[in-house]
Amino acid sequence: MRGSVDGLGSSVPIGAMLPAVFADDDLAQRFVGGLDEVIAPILNVLDCLPAYFDPALAPVDFTRWLASWVGAETDGTEPEPRLRAAVAAAAYLHRVRGTRRGLSETVRLAFGVDPEISESGGAEWSARPLGPVPGEPRPHLHVTIRLPDPGPADEHRLDTLVAAARPAHMPYTVKVTAAERTPER
Repeated sequence: MRGSVDGLGSSVPIGAMLPAVFADDDLAQRFVGGLDEVIAPILNVLDCLPAYFDPALAPVDFTRWLASWVGAETDGTEPEPRLRAAVAAAAYLHRVRGTRRGLSETVRLAFGVDPEISESGGAEWSARPLGPVPGEPRPHLHVTIRLPDPGPADEHRLDTLVAAARPAHMPYTVKVTAAERTPER
């Protein structure tokens, strides 16, 4: 949270803006000096405002708030680098929402691993009319991720992400499995 900062000077001291009659008045200067101390953090935030809207530079608490502004798929438990990446990618992910690429990127940002996605759709081009229809007649989508230490919350989180990022008409299933451990050398 933003608040007072000890020793932070005002970028625009009020004492210098007072009429000349108060320039040498000690009481007036001390009074507005107290106001400067209260207003300095606000002016500091306003001076640095562009940095607050850059997820790489913004304070973590403001980045979490920014995530809600841009509709980033976060749940509040992700580490700071993953949070910042999700906020930075939110606009792009909204543009590709409902596509395989958008779903894959959403899951990768949330879990840090690439998902395995299988779907029933397909696309094909033919020079002759009435060619074979690609894909399968019944739509389906299956998303699997392999995590080093999966838990029940991971499957619920994956289910929530896939429900939000899949094509609206597509039935889906999700699965979280343990990643195969490779022997250390």
